[in-house]
Amino acid sequence: MNPSEHPGAVLGFEEYVRTRHDALLRSARRLVPDSRDAQDLLQTALLRTYRRWERIADKQLADAYLRRVMINTRTEWWRARKLEELPTDQLPDACIEDSTEQHADRALLMDIIRTLAPQQRSVVILRHWEQMSTEETAAALGMAPGTVKSTLHRALDRLRRELRRRDPGSAPAPAAEPGNPRAGRPA
Repeated sequence: MNPSEHPGAVLGFEEYVRTRHDALLRSARRLVPDSRDAQDLLQTALLRTYRRWERIADKQLADAYLRRVMINTRTEWWRARKLEELPTDQLPDACIEDSTEQHADRALLMDIIRTLAPQQRSVVILRHWEQMSTEETAAALGMAPGTVKSTLHRALDRLRRELRRRDPGSAPAPAAEPGNPRAGRPA
């Protein structure tokens, strides 16, 4: 856009930048961690927006347009960054986690969960995987909260017994506690 052809547009853009600069800079700072990079990002976006200022029909949407330009510019910068490789005599130790046991444990758990009755399975999944409260679980399953608690207790007991049956070394037997008549009994 040539400023001499559209003097009103230039004044409108300058007024817009004067009134919105601080808010736009805060947006830029949310997009990039360094404050100098945020200034550069905003200046680049303002330049790109200025070139198209006449095409923005609804100036109330200028903030949204400029923020989109900032996001696109930041993405361009990220894509264009050069990866720096520094030669070294020593290679860093590469630590690769072996998740075989985690996968085996998960497979065993999923297999054991299948032994539960459908209602017990639903309660265990909602309470432990979905992290729902007793009340939320009750509402989701159409049960009373007390029923959820007793069903969960029975389901967890069944899971423990099944785990001990399949892998005796993995789950300790419950310790003898006063008031726990089942404690120490074989499953």
